[in-house]
Amino acid sequence: MRVLITGAAGMLGSKLAAQIAADGHVGGAMVSSMHLTDMIEPAKPNADFLVTARAADFSASGEAAHLASLKPDLVFHLAAIVSGEAEADFEKGYLINFDGTRALLDALRFAGETPKVVFASSIAVFGGPYPDLIPDDFCPQPLTSYGAQKLMGELLISDFSRKGFIDGVALRLPTICVRPGAPNKAASGFFSNIIREPLAGKPAKLPVGLDVVHTHASPRSAIGFMLHAARMDLSVLGARRAVTLPGVGVSVGEQIAALTRIAGAGVARLIVPEPDNTIAKIVSGWPTRFEAKRGRDLGFEAEASFEAIIQVHINDVHGGVAPRH
Repeated sequence: MRVLITGAAGMLGSKLAAQIAADGHVGGAMVSSMHLTDMIEPAKPNADFLVTARAADFSASGEAAHLASLKPDLVFHLAAIVSGEAEADFEKGYLINFDGTRALLDALRFAGETPKVVFASSIAVFGGPYPDLIPDDFCPQPLTSYGAQKLMGELLISDFSRKGFIDGVALRLPTICVRPGAPNKAASGFFSNIIREPLAGKPAKLPVGLDVVHTHASPRSAIGFMLHAARMDLSVLGARRAVTLPGVGVSVGEQIAALTRIAGAGVARLIVPEPDNTIAKIVSGWPTRFEAKRGRDLGFEAEASFEAIIQVHINDVHGGVAPRH
């Protein structure tokens, strides 16, 4: 199996590459090579098979054709401009998130190999007003440019799969939390910041109210989602190639309460309210809690509590012991 990962220098892309390198196979199919691409050259994990990496803009002329010429059997398409940046820079968001995605899928179509494609979509494809628990048949109606671009990507995945050009699935990822490393430009970044920074002994700004509700899953679950999709027989999806994935629906106040229970009130006091109307407006249009029955029935699994999500971060970053400051 030849694997291609776009957006491989990002947090999820690098973790996914490392996991595939460690496993050496995906669903029993041995990996013979893996190519990693991003705007900056991705780090190459140690593997018993060939790993190559390239710094390139996959939306640039000719780059998608180059990637397709590698004849990948499995493509993880993670490359994207994140939500806050896509909203602030309209042209850049469409260039990468929509035009780039179409260019890549077209190049794969012309290569004629019918690869499996796992596309990282988002629950940002939905828009309110919402019921208390959002069902699987809730109509997508994004309220941000990022959400619109992801929904367009989903439609491309479905149509290209219907035509037999690819065998694709679009994963509607919940917000991934707690993200390690430095903050990014995603409007959702504060959900991770208010946990990660206090655990590291640093203050964190909270731009929204405590009553904001959102659905989360850990980076570990996100990698599990992608590898499960890569192993699946996607014919069971029928024409519905987009899957809303399970996660933990909690309010910001419940996030902070979970942090307090695990790490103590001193850590939680490092969270400083600092209202940001721009972020608050974006987040106000985001979905809250999902039923995600179809995703669970298909075998996708996530944490059962926000405490478990925090513990994953503590295990991965702090050696399993919650810091107290």
